[in-house]
Amino acid sequence: MEITPLNGDTRHQDNPNALLDRIRQRNADRAAADKQLPLWPDPTRGLPNGVLRSALFGAIKRGKRRYLEREPIASLKSISIIYTGPRLNQSDLDVWAGALHLARLGKLGNRIEFGEKGFLRLIGRGGPRGDNIGKGDREWLRKVLARLKATAVEVIQGPYSYTGSLIDEYFRDSSSNRYVMILNPRMRALFNSNSHTWLDWSIRHALIGYPLAQWLHGFYSTHSPILPYKPETLHRLCGSEAGGNAKTDAERHKALLDWIDNSLVPALEALKQVSNEAGHWFSWEFSNDGLIEVEKMPVKAKQKISQPARSS
Repeated sequence: MEITPLNGDTRHQDNPNALLDRIRQRNADRAAADKQLPLWPDPTRGLPNGVLRSALFGAIKRGKRRYLEREPIASLKSISIIYTGPRLNQSDLDVWAGALHLARLGKLGNRIEFGEKGFLRLIGRGGPRGDNIGKGDREWLRKVLARLKATAVEVIQGPYSYTGSLIDEYFRDSSSNRYVMILNPRMRALFNSNSHTWLDWSIRHALIGYPLAQWLHGFYSTHSPILPYKPETLHRLCGSEAGGNAKTDAERHKALLDWIDNSLVPALEALKQVSNEAGHWFSWEFSNDGLIEVEKMPVKAKQKISQPARSS
């Protein structure tokens, strides 16, 4: 295959990978110069497809977090993520999405200022109207922000890439509980027209407490058309730890079947219920060859979304 050199430079003509690295670097430089995130509407949250199509923010349970050091994160083939830091979950994603939501109103690299309670309401904490925010919520936010600050990611989405922390800097004034935060301008490279998705916040918010359903909502929101996937592929991509202690193939197979019955199917049903009530028709089924087939179509929205029924 013949590669056309950039600006007459023939140094990398026989090395497609080096040429692609140069393209990614040039795109990152352009993104850093732009600094403005897309202005997605307030009822949505803009997130990079690479994040939503991977286990970076996994569907994992609460509890002790495993620390990863330059480990590859499960993702679709078009994406590469190397991560250092504590494992992240869907609640951490709510906080990062909230920070990006505020950052879109200015320039990346500028100060983002917000009050603690206002931010917690923004990400759906404290009950339906955010009236029940307490000490536990405030302490939780401080822990999440510290966790996001202590991260290092190397994300590649096709010709675009970002290397840095999920949060560059933040500071809390303990006397007023107000924050100042700064996000890296080079993160703009992950928000090009075909590399990010606007999530319906009403659906994601209604699924708080259902991490796998939230992950599935984000994952399928990036697809048009939607491809069928094996359940084991979804198990890997969502970062599930089910079966992680299995020692034999038989134990791993049983753990996967249990995860499908007790986690995946209820999560798909919860996403179906909430999406349909929001006016975004969603359906799923097992195909004859065992794949998960999903269909969805935005339609006229309804006014109220209820919490999905919990499985027994």
